[in-house]
Amino acid sequence: MPISSERKIVITGGAGLVGQNLIQRLEARGIGHIVAIDKHPANTAILAKLHPGVEVIEADMAHAGAWQDAFAGADTVVLNHAQIGGVDERPFTSNNITASEHAVAAALRHAVANVVHISSSVVNSQARDFYTESKKAQEKLVVASGLPVCVLRPTLMFGWFDRKHLGWLARFIQRSPIFPVPGSGRYLRQPLYVGDLCEIIISCIETPRPGQAFNISGQEKIDYIDLIRAVKTAIRASTPIVRIPYSLFWLLLKTYALVDRDPPFTTQQLKALVTPDVFEVIDWPGIFGVKATPLADALHQTFQDPTYSDIVLEF
Repeated sequence: MPISSERKIVITGGAGLVGQNLIQRLEARGIGHIVAIDKHPANTAILAKLHPGVEVIEADMAHAGAWQDAFAGADTVVLNHAQIGGVDERPFTSNNITASEHAVAAALRHAVANVVHISSSVVNSQARDFYTESKKAQEKLVVASGLPVCVLRPTLMFGWFDRKHLGWLARFIQRSPIFPVPGSGRYLRQPLYVGDLCEIIISCIETPRPGQAFNISGQEKIDYIDLIRAVKTAIRASTPIVRIPYSLFWLLLKTYALVDRDPPFTTQQLKALVTPDVFEVIDWPGIFGVKATPLADALHQTFQDPTYSDIVLEF
């Protein structure tokens, strides 16, 4: 069913990286009624300011409530909420598992006909951390719910509104006299441009794929240290990159976590960074009819766009 102005699309986690980018693209296509649900006050305010025609609901989905009524009449629900970082297990349980239980209950109660679940490549990772384990549990409960769900498992994403990944690293490069890299820096990454993922999501809204799951990896493989160099080039920075021992890097992160309750990069994420994962690369451009954006072009769009590059979400 082609997207029309009459369709109602509900997006959970609507004020985060994927949500903000997806809504920008849906609005550009003239969708009539988008409902975005997110618990972050500052980021929902940014979303509402950018898109006054979108219905924005500020709510903590870890608690059942009136926000669940927004699922009524929805043609598609995009389950996109996620706790990504942190040093405490409780937010991962609340935001990735409990919130998903409430969202699933609402989707079942209102008989939503199409659900797109944004899972993560980490469900296939060797890493063992709060994020990985909670995302595995989240995907399992969504799939087991009986909802007509299509699962997308993206790798590390970047793009406009990136507050935790390459966006934060780019701002660090601009502020710091040096950029430290743990160990050799030769840790394979498969970064995915969020704009490409959003086009895939839109394809899944246009053509539902219930009961299917897709590993959405970046089409280009690159070592972490070379990715940082590419970011430097995109933001036109001259900050030197300095390799430091892994143990010292870990200690610095551990110390920083003592003064910041929600650090942008944790020791668990460091461990995941150096875990030797290589994720499946499928022909998603052919499957979904989406052109993959070359990495250099995607980085330029991310950091040099006159409208969105300077908008920074809060942690």
